[in-house]
Formats: sequence, structure tokens, C-alpha cells
Amino acid sequence: MPIMTRTRVEPPEFDYPLLILIAILVAFGLVMVFSASYSIAYYYKDDALYFFVRQLIWTGLGAVALLMLLNIDYRTWRDWAIPIIGVTLLALLAVLIMGSERFGARRQILGGSIQPSEIAKITIIMYVAAWLSSKGNRLRHVSYGLAPFAVLLGLLVSLIIVQPDISTSLVITVTAVAMFFIAGADLLQLGIIGLLGGTTFTLVISASAYAQERIQVFLDSFSNPLNAQNQQVRAAIAALMNGGPLGQGLGNGEYKGPFGVPMAHSDTIFAVVGEELGLLGALTVLALFFFFAYRGIRIARRAPDQFGALLAFGITTWLVVQALINIAVVTATFPVTGLPLPFFSYGGSSTLANLAAVGILLNISKGGGGLNLHAYSPFRRRNRRARVPDPERGRGAARRRTSYARRVRRF
Repeated sequence: MPIMTRTRVEPPEFDYPLLILIAILVAFGLVMVFSASYSIAYYYKDDALYFFVRQLIWTGLGAVALLMLLNIDYRTWRDWAIPIIGVTLLALLAVLIMGSERFGARRQILGGSIQPSEIAKITIIMYVAAWLSSKGNRLRHVSYGLAPFAVLLGLLVSLIIVQPDISTSLVITVTAVAMFFIAGADLLQLGIIGLLGGTTFTLVISASAYAQERIQVFLDSFSNPLNAQNQQVRAAIAALMNGGPLGQGLGNGEYKGPFGVPMAHSDTIFAVVGEELGLLGALTVLALFFFFAYRGIRIARRAPDQFGALLAFGITTWLVVQALINIAVVTATFPVTGLPLPFFSYGGSSTLANLAAVGILLNISKGGGGLNLHAYSPFRRRNRRARVPDPERGRGAARRRTSYARRVRRF
């Protein structure tokens, strides 16, 4: 069933709770990156702040991207969807031709500083939202909906699979299919897509030694993760168990460091959260992401048009699904992947892409308008009186101020 947008009489209001939530997630993430990385950084780089400073720089760049995209009408991305996806395809091809290899995969370019598949997540969502919103009721017809959608998605995802980056391909596929369903596809079409997607991923895994190894590690560790052959799984579970209900205290984790949980400051940072802040800290992270899902879906439902609704829903689905998969990997309930935990894991490209996507989401919440702090901020000083009486300010102005105050209190 197509997503429904609400018709409003009054102008849309900026989603301040989402902005505050993102600030909390980013600050929380920076603290955990420092806690998880200082011993590793000192051991390998002779600088305890090595990873933290770089993450702080990328967070600053991401904040700039958020503010820029927040003030660009989201409808612009519908008009530029084709050129943007064209650049994305060229970047993904560049990875295969001249990308740098790391941990058996070729995913980065420009000396390993840029990972195009991270940026591709948001650009593919833009393109899929523009494509789906242009089809209207024709989406239910196979020749207009299912067939071209399957070909389009298959082409985009295949360039990421061959890197190989199966986990990113999975996130993009799940997100795109969810958008397809929300846009108006029926259950029969979803069933066909599920069958085709399942068959394709089975063939990919059977043809890839890299993927088969990951699946075998998961099957071996699922029943008894503490005795798993994979060190990442074994150490992550031990760290979570060592955390207990309230944790060992921030900075006091025993399973991080050069000989502890592999990639503790990156892909497995949730294990550090669980050990140092305990079950309470882990549940807090989950609660923050569920609140993010609520705000994102709320923005999608209130979007002025279908493109905005699909774009907001796609961004929300991507970030929440990726977070859940990352957490599932750390808890040994999903095969080991290289997916970072959004807003927490160390990584420049992922941090930049996540914050840029939030900027677009916030712009949709404002109906395509930018952020006007002077006119709309709920933090501005109220009941401010002019030094000289203004005859133009009468009862009408007072009623408008009262109406605005009531709208702000709804949050």
C-alpha cells in the first residue's frame, strides 16, 4: 500500500527532537570511539588520540554536510537523481579498477580514505525514491514496476557485491525493497522479488569463497559463541558477558586493545559499549535507534509529497537496518560483516554519509525549507518586549505567537 502523506493547513515544523537525538548519538559515539581506541592508537601509532582526532574531524565535516543539506530543498535531489546515480556508478567502477585492497576486499579509493559504497547508500535511495515516485499507479504493472525495478536494483547492487561487500548489498536491497512496497507494490511482486533475491544471494554465496567462509564461521559460532573459531565473535561475546547489568565503567573495558576485540573502535564498538556500560548501556543504544526510527517514519508520513515520503522512509530504513545488523553481528546472531554502527563506529565515509542523510531528513521535516533559527527556534527568548511601543503589533500578532507556542509544545 502506498505511503500516505498528511495534508496540512499550517506549514511543516522543523523536527527539533530528531536534531537533539542526532547530537546525543554523535556525542555518545565520540566518547565510545575514544574509549575503544586509545590503547590501540597508543600501541600502533604512539598517539592515544590518533583515531579520536580523525573521527572528530570527520564528524565536523559531517556536521557541515548536515547543515548544508538541511538548507537545500530535498526536491533538488529528485531533479538531479540521474546525474547523481551516474557519478555513483563511475565511483563504484573506479573501486574495481583502482581501489585499494584491505582484509581481502577492494572497497576504497584515494588511498583508502573514501569508501564509495557508503556514499552509494544514500545516492541509491535518492534515485530509487525519484524513480518510484514517478511511476504512480503504474507501479503495479510488471512492465512498469517489477521488471525495471529488479533490473535497476540488480545492476546497482552487483557492482557492490563484486568488491566483495555483501553486507552493504544486503542493506541496500532490503531498503530498496521496503521502499518499493511502501510506494504501492503488491504482495505478489514482493514475493517474486524475494524469490529472485534469495536465489541471487544463494548463487553469490556459493560462488564466493569469502562469503562461504563468513557463513561457515557463523554456523560454527551460533551454538557456542564463546568457543567460536572466529576471534571477533568469541571476544565480542566475552566482552558483553563481562559487562553485566551496569558494566565495568567507562574506559575500564578488559577486552579492547591490541589483543582484545578486533576492530573494537569500528565494526565491533557495540561490544565495548556492552562491556563498559553494561546491559543498561546496550539497551540505551537500542532505544535511541528505535526513537530515531519513530521520528524518521513520522517525517515520512508528514512529507508534502510522495518523493519526500519515500526518501525519508528510505533513509530511516537504511540507518535502522544497518544498526540492527551490526548489533546482531556483535551478539553472534548474524554472520560477521563489515557494517559499521551508524553514528558510533570509527570511519570517515560512513560518518559523513550518515550525517548528510540526516540533513536531508531534517529538510524534509521542514517541507523543503531551511532552518531559520531566528524565526522558528523553540529556544529563542520568549515574551521579548520592544523598548518603543509598536502600533502595528496588536491582538493579531499576539494570537500568532500563541498559536506558534502551542505548535511547539506538541513535540
